[in-house]
Amino acid sequence: MLSASLPALQPPSCLGTVCPEASLLQNGTFFLGLYMIALGTGGIKPCVSSFGADQFDDSDPTERVKQGSFFNWFYFCINIGALVSGTVIVWIQDNSGWGIGFAIPTVFMALAIASFFSASDMYRFQKPGGSPLTRVCQVVVSAFRKWHVELPHDTALLYEVDGQNSAIEGSRKLEHTSELEFLDKAAIISSTDAKSDLFTNPWRLCTVTQVEELKILVRMFPVWATTIIFNAVYAQNSSMFLEQGMVLDKRVGSFNVPPASLSSFDVISVMIWVPLYDRVLIPIARKFTGREKGFSELQRIGIGLVLSIIAMVSAAFVELKRLEIAASEGLIHEKAVVPMSILWQIPQYFFVGAAEVFTNIGQLEFFYDQAPDAMRSLCAAFALVTVSAGSYLSSFILTMVSYVTTRGGDPGWIPDNLNEGHLDRFFWLIAGISFVNLLVYISCAMKYKYKNV
Repeated sequence: MLSASLPALQPPSCLGTVCPEASLLQNGTFFLGLYMIALGTGGIKPCVSSFGADQFDDSDPTERVKQGSFFNWFYFCINIGALVSGTVIVWIQDNSGWGIGFAIPTVFMALAIASFFSASDMYRFQKPGGSPLTRVCQVVVSAFRKWHVELPHDTALLYEVDGQNSAIEGSRKLEHTSELEFLDKAAIISSTDAKSDLFTNPWRLCTVTQVEELKILVRMFPVWATTIIFNAVYAQNSSMFLEQGMVLDKRVGSFNVPPASLSSFDVISVMIWVPLYDRVLIPIARKFTGREKGFSELQRIGIGLVLSIIAMVSAAFVELKRLEIAASEGLIHEKAVVPMSILWQIPQYFFVGAAEVFTNIGQLEFFYDQAPDAMRSLCAAFALVTVSAGSYLSSFILTMVSYVTTRGGDPGWIPDNLNEGHLDRFFWLIAGISFVNLLVYISCAMKYKYKNV
């Protein structure tokens, strides 16, 4: 806001085609603001969903159902913010200035912080259990130290503290599982441990619960990895979908529709699907599955992956039709807009939004529900990493496609003049990769073992 409001922090105005460079202070202020947003987002996003879900007692059946609804409406509110910022705030910035445009969210953010702290006496707080990364490293080190020690046939001989609570603050005990038995060696009470005071050294001896924490992370990893492809599909909203929209007819009546504004249909789709899912689909599914939440988290993620494939197929068909019209109009070798309405893109945005409601919310719920009690914020952060990983993967696929298809002097699938290219093949490629990813996901989901507290 300061960079946009104070003249001293704004770069000099351009003189014709010559634009003077910004000063060190102006550049520093601008990038400081960007990095502060990144830092704040990194602190808020993985914690706010976990903190909100912590307000419900997941041992109570009624509250457990409400906890599932929380994730739906939490994502709904995020998209209300996205819709307002992409429409109202952008309009204010264009018509009243960037300073006012940034001042409005600044004021509302201050009000939100005040509201958050004013209700602090009402919250349920999860006791911090220390660094989860440290506990993971302790298990690995302890297991390697005892790699030559044989596991006992009776798993009850593995080390665990007495009582109902685990040694990890604010965490319930976890039942032993038979997977990844090598890690169990971290909980073996060796003769050296029994004769010394090493029970207090977690770098030599870990509890069963601590070992099971790491096992849960390993079990969740394949599910985590398969959602990266989904976010590569989502990344098309702000990349190839826009490129496609640039060569479509943007006139709708007397209005000119900017291609970027069609991403609002993704947000609108989310806002339609969240109440539809929460109030209609879940009660119907509950009658057939007998589950409190209608669908399991893994089923929900899988449905979203299917919808993401449909979104790419829809985009490919639109592009095929566009190229067909370009050929019939003799526009193949011209860098021109094809007489086909940009509104044909709405279905692909709509399907991406529907996929978000199933996969992104399902992923949030899955990582919260399956994460160890003292690792929920960490696992929520891992879930958010798939968004950036998907964007990088999308860029990598695009780079490889451009490299391979332009060899030999060919224009490639995605040339500057899309009328000469085959953007449809790129969409089919992403759809094919997504389909293979879906098969891998189904295999991982069928083998997944839910945690036992």
